[in-house]
Amino acid sequence: MAIIVLHATILFLAFTVTILLFKKITTTSTLPPKSCLPPGPKPWPIIGNISIMIRNKPFFRWVHDTMSKMGYEIFCIRLGSVHVIAVTSPEIACEFLKKQDENYMARPTFLSAELASGGFSGTIFTTVGDQWRKMKRKDDLLDVLITLKDDQGNTLLTSEEIKAQILEIMVATIDNPSNAVEWAIAEMINQPETLVRAVQELDQVVGKNRLVQESDLNNLNYIKACVKESFRLHPIVAFNLPHVSICDTMVAGYFIPKGSHILLSRPGLGRNSKIWNEPLRFNPERHLNYDGSHVILNDPDLHLLSFSIGRRGCPAVNLGSTISIMLLARLLQGFTWSPPPNTTCIKLLEAIDEMSLSNPLLALASPRLDERLYACIT
Repeated sequence: MAIIVLHATILFLAFTVTILLFKKITTTSTLPPKSCLPPGPKPWPIIGNISIMIRNKPFFRWVHDTMSKMGYEIFCIRLGSVHVIAVTSPEIACEFLKKQDENYMARPTFLSAELASGGFSGTIFTTVGDQWRKMKRKDDLLDVLITLKDDQGNTLLTSEEIKAQILEIMVATIDNPSNAVEWAIAEMINQPETLVRAVQELDQVVGKNRLVQESDLNNLNYIKACVKESFRLHPIVAFNLPHVSICDTMVAGYFIPKGSHILLSRPGLGRNSKIWNEPLRFNPERHLNYDGSHVILNDPDLHLLSFSIGRRGCPAVNLGSTISIMLLARLLQGFTWSPPPNTTCIKLLEAIDEMSLSNPLLALASPRLDERLYACIT
């Protein structure tokens, strides 16, 4: 009797183990093990690579220097329990934001982002959800935001949501264009032939009897190329806003865990020697199309990152582009630019802790239009 019970127990255990193994096989993810993470420094338990970040400031420069020296196009750093993935390859960047865009739509819920967005009331910092979809339904204009209605005819946005959205638009359309135009003018002063060509285009398209208008911008291809080149070579920040993976995925043969923060490197893309000839040289001609078609500031292939792409792309691309082009066009049309007295060129040095000029641009601006036109500006 004991033998029969023993046999029955063994059969039951064998059956149970078989079922568990079958369940594990049928439910195990097809993704590779976590050992296939992108290359990067070995993390410590719990704290990850935070000690490296503390020792190497500014950290974004250490990341870029390390990737460049090691020949990495994708790099993994673990900060605490979060995997931070830096990318400098346009092909890999497109896999994140084009091929698998739906898997990388989320945003991290940082306290700083919550405060800047009025409690995640806007679009840029808000993670995927009903609030983000709600805010994506409007245009760039304040009057449109105020008059938006829901399906029942009720006011769609609260005053706090409108303020948060306007703040995001102001930040995106002031800091980015002003940085690009400051760098562009500095580069063009050091390359007089580039400055002359841009001014000649303005004189041919607009003339000197009136100020450049928004309706002129489509015909100012070289001006647009100058702005685009400045976005490429001199981005305002090193990385785009983080994209957070909402599930485990594979990108470029590497395992990307759920919750990873994806950072696309603006200088890594824009100064990539595999994409750009003489990447550190300011050369607007590289953006002119042989067929004479219009130059656009955005790049769908992510050879440069001006306004990003995909579902989380900048919601004010047209506004930001118009402001950037108009700002440079007005400054070049209205003034003749030259280095300050007793100097021959502008020192083009980046600040240590950021991507802006190490010192604000100081140049000599001489009026070149009829003085009555300047009165129109005020």
